[in-house]
Amino acid sequence: MTTMLTWQADGRPGLEGARVLPASTGRGFRALSRMVVPSPEGDLTASYSVSVAEDGSLARLTVSSATAERERHLTANRTDDNYWLLDDGSGVTRKEYEAVDVDVAFSPLFASLPIRRLALHRDAGDHEVPVVQVSLPDMDVQLVTRRYRTVRTVGEDGTAVVACSVGGGGEVEIVVDADGFVISYPGVAARFADAPASAVAG
Repeated sequence: MTTMLTWQADGRPGLEGARVLPASTGRGFRALSRMVVPSPEGDLTASYSVSVAEDGSLARLTVSSATAERERHLTANRTDDNYWLLDDGSGVTRKEYEAVDVDVAFSPLFASLPIRRLALHRDAGDHEVPVVQVSLPDMDVQLVTRRYRTVRTVGEDGTAVVACSVGGGGEVEIVVDADGFVISYPGVAARFADAPASAVAG
């Protein structure tokens, strides 16, 4: 089952379109996406492919970004013993991050990783989650900690709400569909259509 998910940036210009292929079993999926982020400081385009394992943890991420000045590329592979192999084209760096989730700047899709992995849209929970964060366009990588807390599990409308901590000690409430994919992420983006990611046959 494959679908296209498209988000409009919240509070700024920008679009993301992702082709998402959920696994037939488990919590894994693959996605290909492209983002356009206009800005007075300089427009940015970015693309990524991500593979999420059956248990919901990151397997592999490749990201490319382009501005008028330059292009950048990053590949991240996570090993079974929790090492992250990061390759920006100048060589591979091995990092021992205690994280199985990743986040890419400007993209709402990556909030779905911990939500789906922990099934927070179906079973109420409250977790402190280490996340490897990738900034754009410079591809800086750092480890951050976020709190994900179920506000409401999937209801009759087919949506759930999960709160996520943000900088400064606040939190935002992320709306996801019945499959745990982001519909609305305040300050980041909102989806054009509310159809769950399993709704369109590939």
